[in-house]
Amino acid sequence: MKTMEHSKEFLEIAEDAKNRVKEITVAETLKKIADGAVLIDVREDNEFAAGHAENAVHLGRGVIERDIVGKFPDKETELVLYCGGGYRSALAAVNLQKMGYTNVYSMAGGWAAWTNANALRQLD
Repeated sequence: MKTMEHSKEFLEIAEDAKNRVKEITVAETLKKIADGAVLIDVREDNEFAAGHAENAVHLGRGVIERDIVGKFPDKETELVLYCGGGYRSALAAVNLQKMGYTNVYSMAGGWAAWTNANALRQLD
């Protein structure tokens, strides 16, 4: 998997966002999904098309704030967001919290962590 190079400025705002949201692991994400949480992929269309978590709802980072209320009007809905590495999902989660969503999580490590955990599960 290709590693993305991020600017210092982007990393600063992303780290600030991570400090403002609840980050959870892949294992915690799987438990939340089993308990009824909605998994949302905030990556770009081409990233989602290349592969995504089963049953993930695609609401890209560019449209999630615009479309979330129409898809999930109950602001207490448990939402777990993921992206490629955990930065964009944290940024999106901050905005959803500002919009009144009270049970929003960002999956630490994003798609990279998800695929790595899946590969490890297959080795068991």
